[in-house]
Amino acid sequence: MTASTVQNSEQKSGQNSGEDQIKQNMDKMYRRTRHIYDITRKYYLLGRDNLIESIDANEGENICEVGCGTARNLIKIAQRYPKANFYGLDASDEMLKTAGHNLENAKMAQTITLKQAYSQSFQPDELFNIDKPLNKIVFSYALSIILPWQESIDHALELLPEGGEIHIVDFGGQDDLPKAFSKFIFWWLKMFHVFYKPEILDYLKRLEVEKKGTLDITHLYKGYTYRAVFKKI
Repeated sequence: MTASTVQNSEQKSGQNSGEDQIKQNMDKMYRRTRHIYDITRKYYLLGRDNLIESIDANEGENICEVGCGTARNLIKIAQRYPKANFYGLDASDEMLKTAGHNLENAKMAQTITLKQAYSQSFQPDELFNIDKPLNKIVFSYALSIILPWQESIDHALELLPEGGEIHIVDFGGQDDLPKAFSKFIFWWLKMFHVFYKPEILDYLKRLEVEKKGTLDITHLYKGYTYRAVFKKI
C-alpha cells in the first residue's frame, strides 16, 4: 500500500466519521420536532415560495434540494413544474421519514426521489441513479445550519454543468428591522444551532469576482431573508 493510498484512506475515514456525527446530531434534533416542523416553521422561514416561483424548471431538467427536510419545498416545486425531474437529500433519516409520508400523501412518491446523504460529498449519479447532471441545486434555509457550508457550495458548483444554477434562500442581516426584533431572532435561531452567516454572500460574491459564475441577490422582508441565484459559467 502506497503512502498516498494510506493518506486517502485516512482522509475518507475522517470524513465518514465527521458525517456520521452530523447524522447523529440531525437525527437527535429532529426525532420529535419533525412531526411539527412544517406547522411551526412556516411563520419564520419566509421567502421559500419566492424561491420556488423563481426556479423556472424546464422540461427534463434535474432539480435537487440539499437539506430537503420534510420535502415541503420539493412537493411545491414538482407541482409547479411537473415536467422536470426532482431529487432531494438530507443528512437526517428522521426527517426523511416525515418526507416519505408527505410524498405518499401528496401522491408524489413516484415523482420525487429522496436519499440520505451529505451536502459536501453526495454524488447524484450514484445516489439517484441518473446519467445526466443536475441542472439546479436548491439550499432552502440549509446553509445556515450546515457546518461545512463553503464545501457544500463548492461541491454544488463542481456538480453543475455550465449554465447550472444554485438557488439559495436563507436568513439575512435584518438591517431594516428593529434591532430588538433582530436580536431576538438571532438568539432564537441559535437555540436550534442555526446561525446568520453573512460570510455566505461574501463567498458567493468572491466566486463571481473569480468568474466562476454570475450572482443575483434579492433581499426580502426588509432584510429578514435573502434569495440568491448563482449561475455557473
